Amino acid sequence: MNQRPGTPQAEQEQPVTTTDKRKGTRRQGRTLAFQVLFGLAFDPHFKIDQVSLRRTFADNPAVIDCDSEEAVAFASQLFMGICEHLDSIDKVIGKHSDHWKIGRIGKVELAILRLALFEILHRQDIPLKVAINEAIELAKGFGDENSRAFVNGILDAVARAVDQGRMGGVDKKIDTADKKAITKADSKADAAK
Repeated sequence: MNQRPGTPQAEQEQPVTTTDKRKGTRRQGRTLAFQVLFGLAFDPHFKIDQVSLRRTFADNPAVIDCDSEEAVAFASQLFMGICEHLDSIDKVIGKHSDHWKIGRIGKVELAILRLALFEILHRQDIPLKVAINEAIELAKGFGDENSRAFVNGILDAVARAVDQGRMGGVDKKIDTADKKAITKADSKADAAK
């Protein structure tokens, strides 16, 4: 099987395309941003400067193949924002990942977490629930059978911290139905231990 460099293996097994007309523009953009972030994980010497970032984004095969200018523009905003806030995003991941160092987290899961946390912490126009749900969809499409639970666990912990005002300056709340779902999921996890 031929695989394009910079795209996850799961993409080859379960086709998830950025040109699928059934998906919204923002979902397409998130998928593009994820694919570019994932590709960067394989270049440990990558320089994070504006020119290199823009070139890397524009040269990514998924971006080149995307027909939606709106999706590409949204993906570019996400990608550049993630790179700008990468250190603080990684600190949040480390704080909420229960003994998992950044280097031990799988490349797919790390790219998804970085994307979702940028949306949670730095995009006031994206509700907590949307950021989490979209991250879970990416985990289903690109990750393995454990990805979804891992990503969901970390994002739920961050969402609770945001809701309780412990993430400094992030003014978002979990709605009542979401709080009940999180509490129920936590109870099931505790019972399984």
